[in-house]
Amino acid sequence: MDPAVIVDYAMYPELTVRLFDLPEPPLTEFRSAAARARLARTEILVTGWGCPVLDGGALEAAPNLKAVVHAAGSIKGHVTPEVFARGIVVSSAADANAIPVAEYTLAMILLANKAVPRLAREYRAARSDLGLLTQDNDLGNYRKTVGVVGASRVGRRVIELLRPFDLEVLVADPYADDLVTHDLDVVIGRSDVVSIHAPATPETYRLIGAERLRALKDGATLINTARGSLVDEAALIAELRTGRISAILDVTDPEPPAPDSPLWDLPNVVLTPHVAGALGSEVGRLGRTALEEVARLRRGVPLRYEVDPRVLSRQA
Repeated sequence: MDPAVIVDYAMYPELTVRLFDLPEPPLTEFRSAAARARLARTEILVTGWGCPVLDGGALEAAPNLKAVVHAAGSIKGHVTPEVFARGIVVSSAADANAIPVAEYTLAMILLANKAVPRLAREYRAARSDLGLLTQDNDLGNYRKTVGVVGASRVGRRVIELLRPFDLEVLVADPYADDLVTHDLDVVIGRSDVVSIHAPATPETYRLIGAERLRALKDGATLINTARGSLVDEAALIAELRTGRISAILDVTDPEPPAPDSPLWDLPNVVLTPHVAGALGSEVGRLGRTALEEVARLRRGVPLRYEVDPRVLSRQA
């Protein structure tokens, strides 16, 4: 996260906490003598996107560090196991970041079931609505089936957002013991829209491969706001080329796609540049979440969004 953005949102007088009351700018590295001098007196470290890795070297310079409050989503690649081994508590604004991702997903599900991306393209090309709305009687969101792959923070918010609609929601997640779930292949085969919300782990690498892509219903839409590595991209391109399915991709592998990737030109693909998560005004929610956690630490009350290292391997 751009330090200036954090500063913009860091002042909430009602919380009686000031995050940035020091004259120095936020740290961007932990190796210089000046940075290590500041770490030496730090008890609560507020971090964001692009923060340097908190490895053993950085921690050696921070003997008084008691908590890391991450004003963004995933802490992977940023907080190392050494942080937890030292008894330092870690909090993340991942729940706050899940809100806009779920909102984006809801919008795309509703638009996909109305075939809005295709109709908008065809309407513009034809410059007439003649025949566009009569060629497919299966359009709409009434009694359609939505598959949610992964009951993660985002996945669960999507499930909640879908409750007011006349939609059947099928969930696939081997770890969600508190929900009614289905086998992934059942969800794939029955859903009009399949939305991916599982974490990127070795277990989920190319979870959606050629066989499962072929099993999607004719006219189905695949939405991916998780990580591009969960989908076999070559197999997805091959299936998209048949014209049988569509895809809405906020993430790809690699990201962005290679300049010569067919994803740029396939008419049945909507590509967005990883915008589902917090951006613009939504970043304020992340800053506020972090600031509220700092306030809890100052008051000596339990954190609301403490990261449990025991389940970190199954999270994004």
